[in-house]
Amino acid sequence: MPNDVRVIVNPAAGRGRGAQLLPRIREAFAAVGVSHIELTQSAGDERTLARRAVAEGCTTLVAAGGDGTWSNAANAILEAGADCRLALLAAGTCNDFAKTAGAPAGDIAATARLAVEGPDRRIDVGRIEGRYFLNIAGFGFDIAVLEDCATLRWPHPGTLYLVSALRQLIGFPGVEIAVASTQGRRAAARHLMLIVANAKHFGGSFHIAPDAELGDGRLDAISILDAPALGRLGLFVAATRGTHTAHPRVVTEQAAAFTLTFPAPPAYETDGEYRRAVSAELEVTCVPGALRVVTP
Repeated sequence: MPNDVRVIVNPAAGRGRGAQLLPRIREAFAAVGVSHIELTQSAGDERTLARRAVAEGCTTLVAAGGDGTWSNAANAILEAGADCRLALLAAGTCNDFAKTAGAPAGDIAATARLAVEGPDRRIDVGRIEGRYFLNIAGFGFDIAVLEDCATLRWPHPGTLYLVSALRQLIGFPGVEIAVASTQGRRAAARHLMLIVANAKHFGGSFHIAPDAELGDGRLDAISILDAPALGRLGLFVAATRGTHTAHPRVVTEQAAAFTLTFPAPPAYETDGEYRRAVSAELEVTCVPGALRVVTP
């Protein structure tokens, strides 16, 4: 019912794209009888707004932003233990999760209709250090790129990660990581990047985990081992096509949980948001069927 639908818009998403879309969002949701629209005021505010919406009986929460906005809204739903659906509106830099979920996140009118009367599917989520993620958890090169993204102002949001990644291909020193799961344990090796994926895409241009499925009860660990500069470039290009998994410097593994060991507590990212680990050993687990996502 329209009265049970709440919309949260991050106006800062996509470097202001959220604010630009706001008039269209208001119009599309008014057309289906939804008027309860709230705007975030600061970073991470969507989590607070989502918690309040769930506490007030919201049954479908629409989040307009990017992967970080969607992740914060999902965390609020999951932490509350609520049977509330999440609907996705794309206003962010990459909006990767919607590609795997199959949500028409770029179509505001279609999303509004689905939020009121459309179906949904249950999906898995990942969990690390007490926080859930929808898309990926990333380590190594991914963090160097994320830090560089924060310094750039000129690329279009959709190519920001791609431009920063090209800048970091030469300078990033790599990181030692040991990976363990029920499949066995791999000794520490120097990685260019490690992605633990719930979904297939990240960074706007990378088909990083071609075999990932949102309902299989498993996460996909994609270990891209370090290589010389030209080898890194080849891996980089292959990852945009999803063909990197056949490369001898790439190790892929599917499991319900992974234990990652680093020389020291690492920086990492979940769904595009920077974090600093409290321990050098991290457990990354899959939580099967944890969240309902609105999708045709």
